[in-house]
Amino acid sequence: MGTAKKIWILSGEASGDVYGAKLARELRLIAAERGETIEIAGMGGPEMRRADIDIRVDSTELGVVGVIEVLKHIFTFIGIFFRLVRQAKRERPGAVVLIDYPGFNLLFALMMYRNRIPVIWYVCPHLWVWGKWRLPVLAKICTKMLVIFPFETEVFAHTKLRTEFVGHPLIDIVADRRIPGVERSPEDFLLLPGSRTMEINFLLFPMLDTVTVLAKRHPELKFHLSAPREKIARICRGKLAAYRRKHPEAPEVEISCGDTSFWQQRAGTGLAASGTVTVESAIAGLPLVVGYRLNWITILMASLVVKLYRGFFTMVNIIANRAVFEEFLQHHFAPKELIPAVERILPGGERRKEVEQGMAEVRQLLTPNSSSAARQAAEACYSVVAPAD
Repeated sequence: MGTAKKIWILSGEASGDVYGAKLARELRLIAAERGETIEIAGMGGPEMRRADIDIRVDSTELGVVGVIEVLKHIFTFIGIFFRLVRQAKRERPGAVVLIDYPGFNLLFALMMYRNRIPVIWYVCPHLWVWGKWRLPVLAKICTKMLVIFPFETEVFAHTKLRTEFVGHPLIDIVADRRIPGVERSPEDFLLLPGSRTMEINFLLFPMLDTVTVLAKRHPELKFHLSAPREKIARICRGKLAAYRRKHPEAPEVEISCGDTSFWQQRAGTGLAASGTVTVESAIAGLPLVVGYRLNWITILMASLVVKLYRGFFTMVNIIANRAVFEEFLQHHFAPKELIPAVERILPGGERRKEVEQGMAEVRQLLTPNSSSAARQAAEACYSVVAPAD
């Protein structure tokens, strides 16, 4: 069967962990079809571990956002970074696939380039928002860029970097997770306050303020909160208990863990933190109101370098190039603005049909040109990987 091909996959966040797992499975299928063997290692979380990737660094606790938050973990990041660089130099994989996570992966790509190890970037860092000046550098140090949003091919059109739209992996993932027989319930309302402790700290209380009023105005609504893992669920339960002690009129909120895909299929409407979950919800057909808050120092510094792309910060709206999901940033993420926005998309609301049409348009735009998104990405990666020495 010849010498085994070696490939590394590096992911630092929950969404990338899922994408990396699907990519690894498709890479192994391609190798088997060609009568070859492939060894896959890298940095990731539970999904990549379940995909039999040799996990060198567990990324579960690396998903922090913001200047202050990153500084708190800076020595952890530095230690992990140089440990992986040393291992890559020693093992010399045929290629390294970097999934999003630009703060870490940009520097790692540069180190791989200096050591003549091919770099494939899967899920393009959003340089079109915060770092257009870095595009020439990225084009130089990367062998191939695999983008998951169709408009991103335009971003690199003026460079010599090989760029390929492979479709969004969530198209496959949402379809795989769909549960037969589960129908959408107009009375069920879903809260998605984020996947990080920082997001819960900033977003959960404004969400609870909002549903407290909604419960009075729409007593038929039943509220659910879906957390991505038990640690986040536990934090949410503690904050909800504290909130209800102070606000006894607050409604019951059922908190569960690891069942977001079910509730995206079941709930009638939702309120969510901006992030990958909004794209996932749009693909699943769940109308949302979206928002975000950050540490004031982080938002001040971000305002100096970040420009809203197409006038939006929510990816669903950027893809559609219009406001599919109403979005609220910083102090605007408050009941005064959230309540009427939610009421506009409840079943029978004035924007409900408009949002449903927008979500269908987004699903179509994200669908890969051929085969599945993971398969298309894996074929693009496999074409780069050289046999190990």
